[in-house]
Amino acid sequence: MNVAEARRTDLSAFLRSRRERITPEMVDLAPGPRRRTPGLRREEVAQLAGVGVTWYTWLEQGRPINASSQVLDAIARTLRLDTAERRHLYRLAGQTEEPVPVDCSQVTPEIREILDRLGDMPACVANSRCDALAWNAAYAGLFPELTGAPEGERNSLWQSCLNPSPTTLLLDRDNELARAVAVFRGAYSRHADDPSWQDFVRRLSEESAEFARLWARQDVAEPGPRVKAFRHVAYGTLRFSTTSLTAVPELRLIVYTPLDDETRTAVSALMGEAAR
Repeated sequence: MNVAEARRTDLSAFLRSRRERITPEMVDLAPGPRRRTPGLRREEVAQLAGVGVTWYTWLEQGRPINASSQVLDAIARTLRLDTAERRHLYRLAGQTEEPVPVDCSQVTPEIREILDRLGDMPACVANSRCDALAWNAAYAGLFPELTGAPEGERNSLWQSCLNPSPTTLLLDRDNELARAVAVFRGAYSRHADDPSWQDFVRRLSEESAEFARLWARQDVAEPGPRVKAFRHVAYGTLRFSTTSLTAVPELRLIVYTPLDDETRTAVSALMGEAAR
């Protein structure tokens, strides 16, 4: 399968998944007789978007047709896509004018110094595939399995899906993991023709049924600030706000700011343990 065919396959699955989550009642249509599939029918999407039924059917089937930005906007409105989903739709349809970024794994000395100067604020530099490339002592103390993993597994998604008993357990894991996969999918649409990204998705899908299930949902999200709570085996509940900053294209500086004195004290102790 070439790059264009792979994108059309992804576009087909994405449109179908978004169509199936919209009920007739949500768009002021009568429910009608019993439906064989959830959500709207293809002809209903076409009607609401003001496009031909055959044309929309071909688009959702992944046929090699062109879609203008105006038509994509109409489909996005009909399917109630948010900003991240709309961008994803444009990329899959080949309408984005953004240059395809190249993964950068070069962490400069200046960025490493910033990491070290953050002190008791755990922080790492990660690429858009969720590979951890550099970190400070506080981060190493908080996530020892990730920072100590072999290079191919030094990845937050990989560890979240395949490490059943981490030292630092993410609370509300189900919702946070689902969002992480959705953010990853948004990045994947920019790298769908990269064999290393394809191989990563294939390997993780084979190793983790949970990831495969979440990946099949076709959800898309953008990275942003979060409040996260963890349970550490020795220090109990730790609470952080997380901030994700773009350092250079495709590299993010992710900072965990302790939200209370107990968390700050625990991180200081973990830094000392990691330095031994």
